[in-house]
Amino acid sequence: MIARIRGILSYKSVSHLIVDVHGIGYRIFVPLTTFYELPETGQSISLNIYTHVKEDALHLFGFHTPEDQNIFQMLISVSGIGPKLALNILSGIPAREFIHAVTQGNLNRLVAIPGVGKKTAERMVLELKDKLLKIDPAGFVAEGAKGREGNEAMQEDALSALVNLGYKSALAKKIIDKVVAESSGALSLDHLLKKILKGLSA
Repeated sequence: MIARIRGILSYKSVSHLIVDVHGIGYRIFVPLTTFYELPETGQSISLNIYTHVKEDALHLFGFHTPEDQNIFQMLISVSGIGPKLALNILSGIPAREFIHAVTQGNLNRLVAIPGVGKKTAERMVLELKDKLLKIDPAGFVAEGAKGREGNEAMQEDALSALVNLGYKSALAKKIIDKVVAESSGALSLDHLLKKILKGLSA
């Protein structure tokens, strides 16, 4: 069972990456949260790995943080959620916000994640709430409960809104980062979205 991989990043895309370990290339599927943290190809990389074994295949899923891997493994334990949807969920919501949404039963936030319907959201709350409350409630959950304030939270809201409008997450994230970097003062969510949509239509 592979638990961690360290090697050279030889290829990367939003769907998967390839890590060269002493001449052997391992194909690894990653969520967008991990993809955004990747170095340039040719550089060394180390990832936490979950090995998913089926009768006809062995797939590797990589994560930048143990926290993301832990939530991924919890997600695939929920009836109706496979590895592909679990990655999609991690790509559509930050780990700590996910913990807060589930433990608070915030179905509206969960169904805003692409690919998650009401029944899936309800199953996540039912099956994961107690498990997530055991994950350092004074840390993860309390931090999520502080509210959706600050620049980072606003960018996450903007990304979620654009994904729901049908834009690709990678493109939306790139435009958001560019708009924020070019803005000298504080932005409201509405103002940020207007600038982003203008950039996407340019």
